[in-house]
Amino acid sequence: MPPKGPLPDILVSGRPSRSNYRVLTPRTPHSRAGRAEEGFTEVELENFDDDEAKEYRTQRQQQSQPLLSPNSRGPGYRSRGDDHELRGKEGFFRQASIWGKLPLFGGSLLAVVILGLFAVSIQRPGTLEKILLQSPEEFSDSSEPYVPANDHTARPVYTDAPLPSPSIVETRPPSGLIISYENYSSFPLTGDEYRHECAKLMGGFMHHGEYWDEPHMGSPDVIHHDDATNYHLPEGERTKVCSSTITYLLDGHVGLMADLGLMAQAAAFARERNRTFFVDDTHWTRGKWTDHFQSVQGLEPGPEPGCRPPPPEELVACPRTARHWVISSRTAKYHMGHSFSEEYEDPYGHQVNRLRPIYERARGSFERVIRPNAHTAELIRNARKALADLLSLPAAPSHGANSDGNGPASTDERAAHGSSTDSTAEQQLYIAVHIRKGDRVPDGYMFYPDKQVPVKNYVDGARETWDRLYHNQSLDGLPNKSSGRLDHYPAPPIMWLASDSPAAAREFVGAFPPATAVFSLEHHIDPQLRALAPSTEYIQAEFDEEPLGERIRLTRGMIVDFAMLSGMWAWPGEIVPGAVVCGVGSNVCRLAALGFGFERAFGFDDDVDHPMGNINRERRRWVDVDVDGRIEPAWHAFELH
Repeated sequence: MPPKGPLPDILVSGRPSRSNYRVLTPRTPHSRAGRAEEGFTEVELENFDDDEAKEYRTQRQQQSQPLLSPNSRGPGYRSRGDDHELRGKEGFFRQASIWGKLPLFGGSLLAVVILGLFAVSIQRPGTLEKILLQSPEEFSDSSEPYVPANDHTARPVYTDAPLPSPSIVETRPPSGLIISYENYSSFPLTGDEYRHECAKLMGGFMHHGEYWDEPHMGSPDVIHHDDATNYHLPEGERTKVCSSTITYLLDGHVGLMADLGLMAQAAAFARERNRTFFVDDTHWTRGKWTDHFQSVQGLEPGPEPGCRPPPPEELVACPRTARHWVISSRTAKYHMGHSFSEEYEDPYGHQVNRLRPIYERARGSFERVIRPNAHTAELIRNARKALADLLSLPAAPSHGANSDGNGPASTDERAAHGSSTDSTAEQQLYIAVHIRKGDRVPDGYMFYPDKQVPVKNYVDGARETWDRLYHNQSLDGLPNKSSGRLDHYPAPPIMWLASDSPAAAREFVGAFPPATAVFSLEHHIDPQLRALAPSTEYIQAEFDEEPLGERIRLTRGMIVDFAMLSGMWAWPGEIVPGAVVCGVGSNVCRLAALGFGFERAFGFDDDVDHPMGNINRERRRWVDVDVDGRIEPAWHAFELH
């Protein structure tokens, strides 16, 4: 039966009308669980024995006001819409509410910042990279200097110059003449790879015409990409790539002196063709070029001082008319064979006279470009000084050297000095002997049953040379003949011995009286020089297997020995050899002739014309005991492989 009167103003759910109803919030033990409409009766709660029922009984005993009191603001259940009266302005900005919304504020702010950076990167490309990737040192250098508050001195404001955009100019050879390196991924190529490219281009055919002639249709070359941008680099720093270069590639296939003989001609090419000369030691097995010698750019900068070497992928081994020509021991046969001889030999000369232009080209390179660095030069000076001290000769003057202690300061002085031709007779008081064994086959192998020059040839050559050159001289009253067996040290002949074979060196020394003055790295009083002596015969394949430090040590010892054998890189007053006895089959022997000068080396310094070019055996300073004049020409500047 429906009730006769209106229902009380109690609403558990729904949205009440504010004009007719008063909102009451129900408070029941089960409000926290959201079960206001499904609450249990008191009887049911009394019968339950769980934790929830116990909590109800406890709260009932402690209740101090009606459950449905309108003033209650406890944590009971409120139906939907009941929070309209509870939410006000202070509710949104309460401290707890602010802390809860911090992640929302932070995320919004981060999104705005990222959006701004994105807009900057689109409108001003490169700006963010310049700012974010700049190191602290660069930032401090590019910023304005600090000026104290009380310092009113006008100071310059430092600002970074804008970096210009690269301007690349592509140069392509004529159609059909492009050399492609698309099958290679590492540059520069090795000597064998360049040799393979030369073989593909040359095809094994002899090319007629002048040595430097270019084909009518143009010269094959790679595509060049030149950066023509002026980056305004500081003074002394290289900017643009050289317009035309010649590079010698040290590929490690041959010995040190074989490489230097070919390099000397390559450097002469650069001087003749007005190109910039470079040395590439990427594949060298003896360390870096500057571990032993001075930088070639410092000695001979070429027609474009300060220009940069070309990219290694633009080096071309064949043809020689390429813009950036590279030459090595593996490709020299394509450029320094018959056509080279036809171009650079004296066509009107005979015998060694015919080779004089090539001789002078090599000698000029050793005096101007191939020079030992400061450390190696100091070792050479120590070796000469120790020899002079033992012979009671005056020490060489210390003045006239440059800052490296390696020679005169000017290029003209470097060209004028640096060999035994500048020394006087008082400084030429020993003869040099070089014995090569190991893997070297003599040029005159057909004259020797075991294909080796006997040590006796070197012994006889040393005695004959000393007696011939010093027959009317004496040292501190000693007899001048080398055959005299004296017990007083140093007895003549006074010699510097260099050999890659300790056994051959012992055999050579044993052929002379005990008091004979035989100097060498192996028995030097200076431990630094003694440490450079070889312990085994030189074999190229075995040398390449040695640790890098050992290879550098042996290379440095060979340079010191070469200086003592040839008198190369000597300054006025230093002791130098009066002659060298060696086998022409060795590249050390061939290049040792450069230190004496053409006339003195081959005995043409007697003011007599020698039109036939036969070596004057009575006055020669370069004494070959290998071929010994049985094969013509008697001397060669380099060896092809």
